[in-house]
Amino acid sequence: MQRDLTSGSISKALFLFAGPMILGNLLQQFYNITDTLIVGQFLGSDALAAVGSSFSLMTFLTSILLGLCMGSSVIFSTFFGAQKKDPLQSSFLASFLFVGLVAVLIEVLSLIFINPLLRLLQTPSYILEDTRTYLQIIFYGIFFTFLYNFFASLLRSIGNSFIPLVFLGISTLVNIVLDLLFILQFQMGIAGAAWATIIAQGISAVGIIGYCLLKVPLIRLKRKHFHFSKTLFYSIVQYSLLTCVQQSIMNFGILLIQGLVNSFGVTVMAAFAAAVKIDSFAYMPVQDFGNAFSTFIAQNYGARQQNRIRQGIRTAVTASICFCIVVSIFVWLFADKLMLMFVKPEDVEIISTGVTYLRVESACYWGIGCLFLLYGLYRGIGRPGISVWLTVISLGTRVLLAYCLAPNPSFGLLGIWWAIPIGWVLADFVGIFYYWKKRKNLFQNFSRPSEDASANRHIDSVNL
Repeated sequence: MQRDLTSGSISKALFLFAGPMILGNLLQQFYNITDTLIVGQFLGSDALAAVGSSFSLMTFLTSILLGLCMGSSVIFSTFFGAQKKDPLQSSFLASFLFVGLVAVLIEVLSLIFINPLLRLLQTPSYILEDTRTYLQIIFYGIFFTFLYNFFASLLRSIGNSFIPLVFLGISTLVNIVLDLLFILQFQMGIAGAAWATIIAQGISAVGIIGYCLLKVPLIRLKRKHFHFSKTLFYSIVQYSLLTCVQQSIMNFGILLIQGLVNSFGVTVMAAFAAAVKIDSFAYMPVQDFGNAFSTFIAQNYGARQQNRIRQGIRTAVTASICFCIVVSIFVWLFADKLMLMFVKPEDVEIISTGVTYLRVESACYWGIGCLFLLYGLYRGIGRPGISVWLTVISLGTRVLLAYCLAPNPSFGLLGIWWAIPIGWVLADFVGIFYYWKKRKNLFQNFSRPSEDASANRHIDSVNL
């Protein structure tokens, strides 16, 4: 199941590696959608609004851990592509300790500051208690989220994208069964949905750890791998933090948008909660394709395969845009029917608001597809700082426009909806322009690694 992305057909390597990642994240979205669907249908619109408001905060917190794991996985992939086994194994331990400590801090601080977080989200008073109950339980499972994502990132970095899919599928099934059991049978309300989620996360975490320990000899460390390398640790921290900043900025922007949406009342909150789930589900495949593309780039970067990287860029861009066009047409045509998955037919205003959001966003999915590829490219070639800047441009534009346009009666909610794709497209232009201007120098590490001022100099210094 381990796949070397540095040889063979580029399109075959990309699609076979990306396929399980795409399916896995679709399951992850289904994992989240299950709570929303069951809560919306059986507990009502107030409970749906509470879960929807919580989703933005949880996505932000999870993005910190996911970003740290993704940043470390770029180093794993680069070492793997360069066939440097000892530095690869040493990096596993250093990354686990660093990201694990961050996960513990996030969990503790989230539980301590839950009330200020709810005020930041401008949570309406009539759903405040439900939102607090849901989040407090969900926060208990943050460390499970770290464990699953760390070992999933580790496996993907060495070319195994199938096993994370297997354990995610198991946890998704468990989540659905427990949702129905806790909410319908035991009448646990919104707390039941939260407990179902963290139990399922715990099962996926324990399962993937057990698999790695039993089936992946590469992670069985020896005494020499416990030697602390300041240079290696610095590389891991630098890559992890930059990718984390990119992920968290992206989701912090979404969190700020959530706060603005909340100011429009529970009807808009419920519509936004449902529509965002559909929206995320629609473009999630290109996000995962971008992450798979990053692993492809990193492995080939470690193997010094410049021409293969350039060919991979052309293949990835073509595939991503074609997919986005198909999904855009589907979401535009069936937006109203998709909303009915989450809300009852009599909630006409909620459906209408959600349909408007979906049609604005779906018209520009190509923009987010290109942006995910740019993120993956710059992470893979050792320029995660560029990904951070693109995220700042995208989210800064989105938040600024949304807060400027929403109070204007001529725009209102439409101002918030249109601010999102405008941010995508502006960041695309900047990222493509930078690549075009610097394309001759982006791969200078192939011939002169010691002269590169990016994070790769730290990887090279540990005998890459």
